Amino acid sequence: MNLELSKNPKEKAALRIIRKLKKSGYKAYFVGGCIRNKILNLPLEDIDIATNALPDVLMSLFPRTLSVGAHFGVILVLDKDIATEVATFRSDGIYLDNRHPSEVHFSDPQKDAMRRDFTINALFWDPTTGELLDFVHGQKDIEKKIVRCIGKPEDRFMEDALRLLRAVRFAARFQFRIEEKTWNAMKRRSHLIQQISADRIREELIKILTGPNRGASLDLLERSGLLAKILPEAQALKGVRQPEAFHPEGDCFEHTRLALEWLRNPTPTLAFGCLLHDIGKPPTYTETDRIRFNGHCKVGEKMAGQICRRLKFSNADRTAIMDLVARHMHFVSVPEMKTGTLRRFLSHPNIMEDLELHRADCLASHGDFSNYTFCMEKIREFHSEKKEFIPPPLLTGEDLKKEGYKPGPLFKKILNRIQEAQLEGEIDTREKALELVKREFPL
Repeated sequence: MNLELSKNPKEKAALRIIRKLKKSGYKAYFVGGCIRNKILNLPLEDIDIATNALPDVLMSLFPRTLSVGAHFGVILVLDKDIATEVATFRSDGIYLDNRHPSEVHFSDPQKDAMRRDFTINALFWDPTTGELLDFVHGQKDIEKKIVRCIGKPEDRFMEDALRLLRAVRFAARFQFRIEEKTWNAMKRRSHLIQQISADRIREELIKILTGPNRGASLDLLERSGLLAKILPEAQALKGVRQPEAFHPEGDCFEHTRLALEWLRNPTPTLAFGCLLHDIGKPPTYTETDRIRFNGHCKVGEKMAGQICRRLKFSNADRTAIMDLVARHMHFVSVPEMKTGTLRRFLSHPNIMEDLELHRADCLASHGDFSNYTFCMEKIREFHSEKKEFIPPPLLTGEDLKKEGYKPGPLFKKILNRIQEAQLEGEIDTREKALELVKREFPL
């Protein structure tokens, strides 16, 4: 197979590194996912280089380097604003923590290939000569669209259990099937994922849920047993029936799977908001005149917060995800909202993610997204007006205190009423706002 360099600046920077290493008498290759993507004619994200040059040699050869894992033979070489990871060929000792080898030995390309996770990620390519090294039949597996562990799958997952999630990501992203022995080992060893730190799990889930074929990813997570281990609340969606009039697609799990597929270019918060938007349905399921999930948004909001804390999301991301879950049913009533209430609702800082979740939610169920269209039209209409979408408040809490009102829950009620009246055109001055307060909220 003839691979060719592109004009990608990252490839050009990596090529300069390769040439300098070879000129100094060392072997050097592009390695891993960048070769896989090149064979698949997909964009290259990051380029890794493998070489027989030791870390101290790398740091002496290149003027700008960062030692990100010298003990493991990994150095970042900086070329202008491009950082390329360069690693010395190595073989690993026993893994004691399902992540790090107890020791490493600098070795050769073949031994380096054998320590890697999947055959599709273990190819070496010299861009200066076109030489392709394939010790594990990775090229054949790429052509056959197979995700296969190198060596014994059980050993690979015991070494680093995050590979369980990586197998799901690669299979879904490239629409590959997981080889039978690898799949069976994943199911047997799914419990190992609980030994991985929450932040590593979160980052891998983000890659899965913001990548292509998210619905297929969710299926693989569920069928492998991984979902039950890391997100039991999402596993609980399986088999929870919904009223067919609103959800002809099936149970809560199937709905969530379809909604994830319908998302367009989701951010991490939108992807997780979608995954968790109906997380409150299983604990609120009731069946009287029909199936109901009373209060599932409020329950789901609290559950989403707990999940986000468990996965170590930032406070800002956790708040955004919880808000998506809490607000996702509010769109049902937008056509009946007063103009002021609608303006306030559509002025929410995260409204575009709210709307995208609503669109996916509708397309994954009854298919009627007329409220989505209504909201988008109203946003354009409000923005086209000369006045501000949400004008500055006529009164503040300080104004209320000066009028003798004590801070407390009533403050929010009064300020919301003033804003509503202002947006509806009932009042337009501070004086009229004070008159409204004294009339409707007398001391």
